[in-house]
Amino acid sequence: MNTMYEQIGGHETLRVVVAVFYKRVLRDPLLAPLFEGFDLDRLRAHQAAFLATVLDGPDVFTGRSLNAAHAGLGITDAAFDALIDILAESLFDAGVDPEVASRLTDSAASFRGVIVGA
Repeated sequence: MNTMYEQIGGHETLRVVVAVFYKRVLRDPLLAPLFEGFDLDRLRAHQAAFLATVLDGPDVFTGRSLNAAHAGLGITDAAFDALIDILAESLFDAGVDPEVASRLTDSAASFRGVIVGA
């Protein structure tokens, strides 16, 4: 059986998903301020590596823990919900199978407790 990473199309698809995700995030008035002053190329690389790990792909994520990475950012439930919605839209735009996309967004949503209010 293929991993979810393989089912979505691997690294190339993740690269597209992450690029679309950040374009949308940076246009969102609620979310854009959360990313001011950050190295977006670095964030994109970390996001792609993190998602690859979540999808049972290559374990190349070397970032801090989710709690440490999001500490002090003031991410609210509303912002987290918007991020999950944008992830779902980005997966759709990249042509990811809806069932696989749903499993990925469910998995991402499960991290709410370590990201919101960190």
